[in-house]
Amino acid sequence: MGVVRLVGVMLAVAGGVLLWTGLRARDSLSERVTEAFTGRNTESTTLYLAGGGAALAGGVLLVLFGGGGRRRR
Repeated sequence: MGVVRLVGVMLAVAGGVLLWTGLRARDSLSERVTEAFTGRNTESTTLYLAGGGAALAGGVLLVLFGGGGRRRR
């Protein structure tokens, strides 16, 4: 396994953790109260969700397509 794919796996795992944290925070009592009054999620929850989703997608892409082709000699 190449270094790029290893970084991709680590990025995908970190993105999954951030996404899971954002989804859990979205169900908290304080988040529900804020959403009831403002109609939106808090900024930190939105950042967890967006950042986690982006990191997960980027990590999966690195795992699938990272490393490129073989080097020519």
